[in-house]
Amino acid sequence: MPIPFSFNFKEPDYMQVFEWRMERLQRIRQDPQLLPVLKAFYKDNPAQFIIDWGMTVDPRNVERGLPARIPFLLFPKQEEWIQWFVERWRSAEPGITEKTRDMGMSWLTVGMASSLCLFNRGVFAGFGSRKEEYVDKIGSPKSLFDKARNFISLLPAEFRGGWSVKQHAPHMRILFPDTESAMTGEAGDGIGRGDRTSFYIVDESAFLERPYLVDASLSATTNCRQDVSTPNGMANSFAERRHSGKIKVFTFHWRDDPRKDDAWYAKQVENLDPVTIAQEIDINYNASVEGVLIPSAWVQAAIDAHEKLGIQATGQRMGALDIADEGKDTNAFTTRHGFLLENVEEWSGKGDDIFGTIQRAFGICDDKQLESYRFDTDGLGAGARGDARVINEQREGQLQRQIMATPFRGSGSVFDPDAEAVRGDNGQPGRLNKDFFANAKAQSWWSLRTRFQKTYRAVVEGMDFNPDDIISINGNIEKLGKLISELSQPTYSVNGVGKIIVDKKPDGTKSPNLADSVMIAYAPMNTALDIWAQLGRG
Repeated sequence: MPIPFSFNFKEPDYMQVFEWRMERLQRIRQDPQLLPVLKAFYKDNPAQFIIDWGMTVDPRNVERGLPARIPFLLFPKQEEWIQWFVERWRSAEPGITEKTRDMGMSWLTVGMASSLCLFNRGVFAGFGSRKEEYVDKIGSPKSLFDKARNFISLLPAEFRGGWSVKQHAPHMRILFPDTESAMTGEAGDGIGRGDRTSFYIVDESAFLERPYLVDASLSATTNCRQDVSTPNGMANSFAERRHSGKIKVFTFHWRDDPRKDDAWYAKQVENLDPVTIAQEIDINYNASVEGVLIPSAWVQAAIDAHEKLGIQATGQRMGALDIADEGKDTNAFTTRHGFLLENVEEWSGKGDDIFGTIQRAFGICDDKQLESYRFDTDGLGAGARGDARVINEQREGQLQRQIMATPFRGSGSVFDPDAEAVRGDNGQPGRLNKDFFANAKAQSWWSLRTRFQKTYRAVVEGMDFNPDDIISINGNIEKLGKLISELSQPTYSVNGVGKIIVDKKPDGTKSPNLADSVMIAYAPMNTALDIWAQLGRG
């Protein structure tokens, strides 16, 4: 049950929250029979317990004229994360949380763990970080266990039970006498060397000094290892496991935080270097890698660019499908209206076949009123040609509209090979597409790069632009954080004959399926091509 009033995270009215909580607490004290019912509810709903009673401490509030101790009201993405975390715990499986810096994850992790320990019997929660002072240092606001002590101490007595900070919170341990649960802390190479735990949270995992020692220790300590970190490049265990496709990933992007906006981002850009911005703010693992095709700053400029530039989307509405196998990759579908990227969605190919994937693509087209979509025909996508034809034949028999399905073959030859890719200087001939790009994939990614570059120049530098040449990304896309990260993943280089080649999966990364579908949607192709005529020639 959410709070019964709207709450502005940028201009918070904490007095309203305190009054709401006090009214509920008085009802509980007047009718003690409510307490066991609430505790039973909170056992499986830790996010609601935090919203109802949790407190957090932020000394920075004082300079804003706000109290340092404030109600811990979760915003939607934080609630979603707690539910996701509990699912991992109940399923005894690992998880990875990649995040922008300063997202309140330390408070969120200790608040969630404390709530689970308060109402669940025999829970043992482990916490580890690269330095002991980050895990526990009495009186240090940045240490995890100091936050946990504050969280528990500030709860109403009815929910603390017999807990006492003096008796039950020694160094690196927090005990919960009413449920016989506990939180324990470790640091550095000692992470995972202690007793077995119900779940183990590794804080800022990408910055561990010897992560592979920790990997070995934790493998025998818990079935639910949870890593939380900002990126630190690709050369570490956190990045390797995050991009392995074997572990479920939760992305906490700054745009998920209602306290942050474009003005906040602009301030970060002003105060931090580009690599730090890309890595720790934009969650870009390739921030320091040479040859990044689409810099993260360009992607950020494209978020709601049409609103920033005061223009409306016009032109064709179409979709694009990147087809996965039944393994670790996912199918991805992009919806586009002219320059505007309206939506991206993904789903697993596991347990389904290509025909089922194409049926779902047709369903999206019906739902979004799209007349056509493109699909990747490399690899397993080759079989989608016949499936699209069969589905259209079935639709014709049912008097349903036809949906044009156009193949895109990234490994094939470039589009419009004799057109200029780069203009020559002083009347000299330029380089043609067939001489500049190794294949259609390189050409299409480069075309997408150019759109982002022109958007950045229009939004940030105020240059003139043609709306048909830019790209704007709907800022309300559900998978926005993941999409932003994937768009800056591919790198480019020049092969032995001087042609551009694109590597969409640099070392250690998995295929950027969402970004692939965007690339296909904006690929330079003849949109009037009749798929059935092409299939007839094949």
